[in-house]
Amino acid sequence: MNALYEAMNAQGLGLTEVLLALGFMSGTFILLFHVVSSAGRAKRQRQHMFDRLSTQPGMNLPALARVNVRRDVSMSSSAFLDQLIRRALPNAAKLRTKLERTGYGISVAQYLVASAVVGLLFSGLALVLLGLPIAACLLVGVALAAALPYGTIAFLGGRRLKRFVALFPESIDLIVRGIKSGLPVTESIKIVGSEMLDPIGVEFRQISDSIKMGMTLNEALVAALPRIDTPEYRFFLVSLGIQQDTGGNLAETLENLSTVIRKRRQMRLKIKAYASEAKASAYIVGSLPFIMFGIILVLNYGYASQLFIDPRGVVLIAAGLLSYAMGISIMWKMAKFEI
Repeated sequence: MNALYEAMNAQGLGLTEVLLALGFMSGTFILLFHVVSSAGRAKRQRQHMFDRLSTQPGMNLPALARVNVRRDVSMSSSAFLDQLIRRALPNAAKLRTKLERTGYGISVAQYLVASAVVGLLFSGLALVLLGLPIAACLLVGVALAAALPYGTIAFLGGRRLKRFVALFPESIDLIVRGIKSGLPVTESIKIVGSEMLDPIGVEFRQISDSIKMGMTLNEALVAALPRIDTPEYRFFLVSLGIQQDTGGNLAETLENLSTVIRKRRQMRLKIKAYASEAKASAYIVGSLPFIMFGIILVLNYGYASQLFIDPRGVVLIAAGLLSYAMGISIMWKMAKFEI
């Protein structure tokens, strides 16, 4: 710890000043994030209040009856921020689709604010704890600001898609039972949206609402594809499209599709069981460097801290983490199977 304080003092930084600066930056960006999110929350609350009032019996709302039914493609709750994001980000629409896939209603503005907070926080930590130069601290902050939020939304979106695939065969069975009982496909989809758990329920309710607004069944299904871009859903979309063009027994086709999806899931779980031993070995071997360094850091802090203080040690840490990341990515690719 003495070496850490000496490094801070060498740069003219006191612990109190650094903590105050970090607290001020974090508080500023948290406040900005709260302002952006509260604006969107207020808009959703107003829309919810209007929906509730418009469904009351005997309510006459001629002034509020002109509801905008266009698809919301805004990046934030502010028109100025929306234009700024569209000019600064070339793939803002693609990022917005990834955020919608998480199911949490995160806007692009909230994502960018969170990335800025992460970047400033880790830049400050690199400056205080590691004593790196300002340029290196900014580089670390930019890299983590780009990687951590993007990895988080990718994880949330993937987890939601896994839940969708797990419940999808049951929703297809529900559609089949509706068709066999004499209901049209659109009505069966509406029943799935009201009966199934999320994310199946949310997505099928949006499909049903799109059909009510004038879309055809194929158009509504294709519009939901960016949010639930899975092979199972593509099979479902193709099956309905072919049946509408060529005819045939739709109930039998969907029953076969449900069986195929269940067998794909069984095969995926079997492969996961076969690869679990190799993955466990990779986890153990991959965690050993960090465990051993942590033990050395606790037993002899002065000896281990030289790796952070000496510039050559920082270069070695960067090279080691880079090679470690390459090895992990190669092992992950080898253990991933496409079914």
